[in-house]
Amino acid sequence: MNPSRRTVLAAAAAAGAAGLLPWPARAAARPPAGAATPPYASYWYPDSLPAGSPGPGITWRSLKDWRAADDPDLPFNAASVPLATRFTPVPANTTARSGQARVQALVSFGPTSGNPSQGSATADYYALTHWAYLDELVFWGGSAGEGLILAPNAPIVDAAHRHGVPVLGNIFLPPAAYGGQLQWTRDLVQQDATGHHPLAAQLVAVASAHGFDGWFVNAETGGGNTSLGRAMLAFTEELRTLAAAEGQRVTWYDAMTVDGTVDWQGALNGRNEAFFQEADDMFVDFRWSAATLAASGTRADGLGRSRYELWAGVDVESNGSGTPVDWDAIVPAGKPHTASIGFYRPEWTRNHLPADRRAPEDFHAADDRFWTGRSPDPTRPDPDDPWRAPAVSVADRSTVTALPFATVFNTGHGLRWHEDGAVTSDAPWNHLGLQDRLPSRRWVVRTAGERPDVSFDFADAWRGGSSVLVDGELDQPVVVDLYATRLPVGVNTVAELTYRTDAGAVNIELAVATAEPGGAGTPPPYTFLPVNPGNRHLRARSVNGWRTVTLPLTPPAFTGTGTDADAGIATGARTRTLHALGVRLTATEGPVRWRLGGLAVRDDVRAPAAPTAARVTAANGGDLRLAWNAARGPVRHYELHRLLPDGTRRFLAGTCQRACFLTGLRPEQGETAARFELRAVGELYNTSVPVTVTHPW
Repeated sequence: MNPSRRTVLAAAAAAGAAGLLPWPARAAARPPAGAATPPYASYWYPDSLPAGSPGPGITWRSLKDWRAADDPDLPFNAASVPLATRFTPVPANTTARSGQARVQALVSFGPTSGNPSQGSATADYYALTHWAYLDELVFWGGSAGEGLILAPNAPIVDAAHRHGVPVLGNIFLPPAAYGGQLQWTRDLVQQDATGHHPLAAQLVAVASAHGFDGWFVNAETGGGNTSLGRAMLAFTEELRTLAAAEGQRVTWYDAMTVDGTVDWQGALNGRNEAFFQEADDMFVDFRWSAATLAASGTRADGLGRSRYELWAGVDVESNGSGTPVDWDAIVPAGKPHTASIGFYRPEWTRNHLPADRRAPEDFHAADDRFWTGRSPDPTRPDPDDPWRAPAVSVADRSTVTALPFATVFNTGHGLRWHEDGAVTSDAPWNHLGLQDRLPSRRWVVRTAGERPDVSFDFADAWRGGSSVLVDGELDQPVVVDLYATRLPVGVNTVAELTYRTDAGAVNIELAVATAEPGGAGTPPPYTFLPVNPGNRHLRARSVNGWRTVTLPLTPPAFTGTGTDADAGIATGARTRTLHALGVRLTATEGPVRWRLGGLAVRDDVRAPAAPTAARVTAANGGDLRLAWNAARGPVRHYELHRLLPDGTRRFLAGTCQRACFLTGLRPEQGETAARFELRAVGELYNTSVPVTVTHPW
């Protein structure tokens, strides 16, 4: 069992060490040697390697020797989704603010070694979905026995980028009590004959090749001196200069001081100010107080820097949303915020659950509690909740700004895989790169009657692994807010909903708003567009019990109720902006169980082009590496199916990359060769024609 951080710190205190500690080294089992080995997230030492031999499943590598062209796993590890631009809608409640405190999270998604590049066959995973409140994600990890420098794996970067969140790799120079060697710090800051720092250039090259956004520098190995402090400062300066030229960023952790010693300050002061000035921001160690944090903010102001470039560390590894925090010292309710929030290990929301209560719905309930608070509705925070969740203080953000926009409410993990409402794989899975842009305000429900339960549900889905389930009496009409948007809507724009009613009967309306709410905490000025069969302007189809309706967003295609109901969304050649999307449900027979499986806003539909040159690049029995050339034009992701002898298709994997690893395959029904179909998937979840790959047994 991994020790809690508090246990680790108790041991470290006896040895004079403290600070941020990732997962301990953990061996990962590898298959027998062969040509097709599984790819894992990359990790390195700066230059010199430890004495002895690595443990099972661990590979020791030198970052100084790394070259992108020589890295066989890079095609599996390189993210493909660009960092999206975000906007801030009118806040959901009167206490959330924009332009003040930001939120950072240091998350360990798995051990340093053996962390799969492209997901795995379990739904038990930290499937972070509350990106709307995050401003920076650090891919936390590293250990003296495995490697110290970690590159985030591609699914995490792709999911974060879809939601506009930059992701940083981690540089961990551990305390001596945990195997840290001062030589590794010296390796990191070494200079070449020209006076430059070769490892700074390597770090920027790694981030560029892997598609992530910079580095978190965590130097905690003691024993240094002023000379080493000066060398680290010069290294950090060059790292930031090179990173900025590539659009990357650097975050410094408050551990090493300018005199080269490790002495956590819990503040911005004269002993670490020089490092702050050579970084984009700084994580302030947990030992801050209200006074030191206030003084730190004032000092940042005096330097011409934003006080919100200071992340006040909040250690939630052991107690999560039960952690006592002096919130008024960071985000006071009655005056400007003092600093930003730096969460250490919020994956507690998964890790604290007992093994028999780690179903996806259990995790999401705990994660919603952490990010949204005790109230199930971020528009109505619970004032008596001792945990001041980010949604209470920080305005949410959105990246839904361009057409086409579509979602199937896929959270990035599931108990099985669905396509058009049918199960095409009954294997559990996780892959954050397949995650949708998800509703940020979970869950805003507006009704004069009884509030139904609204949640992601994993028992059934239209596509992927989950759908939105509304479950309750619905004794009054219910409006469920879904998305804050900035979507351009013209005369040819349509909306599509895919839904299913499992119990009861309900009238359905699409809620659309072409203006912002009147103020924080007030509802969008919705127009309600009928979705029921009585609307003759709808196009509808039913597949496997799910109904998909397409409705124009222009008059006279609908007769709505509410603001702008008769004017429509767009008239003539005039284009308007869609600011919010939701649904209104009115029960005609109850209780109601109603699922929303998909939502899209689009103009035309164009099928993506097919990938080319699909091939098996390595094989070891039933373990295969596949690669292909990118399809022309925009592609959301790729999907691989196996074509079985009886003519059916089985879903195997999806990925945003142009390479995929398959494991554990075996012949079926006497076949002499396995046949695979590869398709490109567009933003509207429409697919290209298949490309077939054959592998003889």
